[in-house]
Amino acid sequence: MTNTFLFADEMEVAHKRVLLRLDVNVPLKDGVVSDDTRIRRILPGIEALLDAHAKVIVLTHFGRPKGAVVPDLSVRPVAVCLGQLLERPVTVESDVIGAGGRDAVAAMRAGDILMMENLRFYPEEEANDVGFAKKLAALGDLYVGDAFSCAHRAHASVDALPRLMTAAAGRSFAAELKALYAALAAPQRPLGAVVGGAKVSSKLALLENLVTKVDGLVLGGGMANTFLLAKGCAIGASLAEADMVDTATDIMAVAKTHGCRIILPDDVVVATAFQENAPHRVTSGDDVAPHEMILDAGPQSVAMVIGFLQGCKTIVWNGPMGAFEIPPFDAATSAVARAVAQLTQQQNVMSVAGGGDTMAALANAGVNNHFSYVSTAGGAFLEWLEGKTLPGVEALQQH
Repeated sequence: MTNTFLFADEMEVAHKRVLLRLDVNVPLKDGVVSDDTRIRRILPGIEALLDAHAKVIVLTHFGRPKGAVVPDLSVRPVAVCLGQLLERPVTVESDVIGAGGRDAVAAMRAGDILMMENLRFYPEEEANDVGFAKKLAALGDLYVGDAFSCAHRAHASVDALPRLMTAAAGRSFAAELKALYAALAAPQRPLGAVVGGAKVSSKLALLENLVTKVDGLVLGGGMANTFLLAKGCAIGASLAEADMVDTATDIMAVAKTHGCRIILPDDVVVATAFQENAPHRVTSGDDVAPHEMILDAGPQSVAMVIGFLQGCKTIVWNGPMGAFEIPPFDAATSAVARAVAQLTQQQNVMSVAGGGDTMAALANAGVNNHFSYVSTAGGAFLEWLEGKTLPGVEALQQH
């Protein structure tokens, strides 16, 4: 993998104008960044460029202004936060492709950092306009892509721009690439996957890809109910997609032909109300009353899943095992997450997890820092697992 990419740490950047594509979509509260996790993750890469005496010009977007100038979606609050973390000023230039932008860049010294205003204020950004990309390219000597979470977007600053100049993967982007290649492209086997969530339909491409790649697939959450329904189990009033039963059957057939074991719950936790600490019971998968809902996998299933994962060398995780948002229906997700974390810490497995609900579930279990790699990339992570080609990854490859 590494010989198809140039990495930022391999480039000579001293006194060069480096166009650094970041994703600084962070939550704001009262005009102030309320969670700087995403910024902190990319901080080492920014500091390395500044320490190497580069002139760093940050290109980014914020929110979805749809090609119009929306003052509430200015990057200025993010620049303030980044400046505080870097302990140096980060100015914002509004005239990105005009004289203002050119003059601001011309005035930069080695070790300076400048942030351009929200690129999505320009409709050409989301249109992947080459003319717009050329105007951006004129501002820099080198391009560093450090926004893997945008890699699935064919936008000008992600796709067209890096094709116009010497381009490299930034530190955070490189870490994500290496983790994902190690997890799916060249994994140590056995390779196991844990996939949960509400619907089969929303993760159909993911499931279809994984059953051809992994040695075992653990299914949880509402989507597991659809598979149980496909196997003829009574699931009562549980969340399921009756119209996806044939699809689930097909997926199980494909899995069988590829030697992929599909692991579904044997016992389940059921309740009659979807609320915290609702009265509940553990029962076998074929003993769910018509008015009951399956809200979690049972202890027997948890033990079976952990037993399977203990035999794996690589584990990929996307989605919770049950209704983890409300106790006690977070028990299975937390137990399996802690087991994977322990295996990781013992250096028995390489574990990669990603997706919004996944991050929340791992945090709920107290283990989000104990996996080999936890992706913050959201949609890009999911599309990678689906086997799709990501424009922002392809644009950085050495052709």
